[in-house]
Amino acid sequence: MIDIAGAIPTITSKLKKLPVGKGLDLRTYKRDRSVVILRTAEDGYMVAENGFEKNQFESNFKGLKKLLKTLLKREFPRSNKIRVYETTAGKEE
Repeated sequence: MIDIAGAIPTITSKLKKLPVGKGLDLRTYKRDRSVVILRTAEDGYMVAENGFEKNQFESNFKGLKKLLKTLLKREFPRSNKIRVYETTAGKEE
């Protein structure tokens, strides 16, 4: 679990280190809402939002920070901590 205040720098640094095909699954404390980020290319990411709204986005690393900020505010509005899991193409590890 990581603190939501420093979540974006932590998440982006973890995503830089992941190989193509792997990703991160961000969930609320109760695990009822999630944001899944998969690395699809060297500078390409697929983001799936599953909570208050269900959407999928494609982004490069530069646009990912702004997208994450928006999604974290929307999906985790009152959360202080979020759970972070490593995932492979939709499977939790």
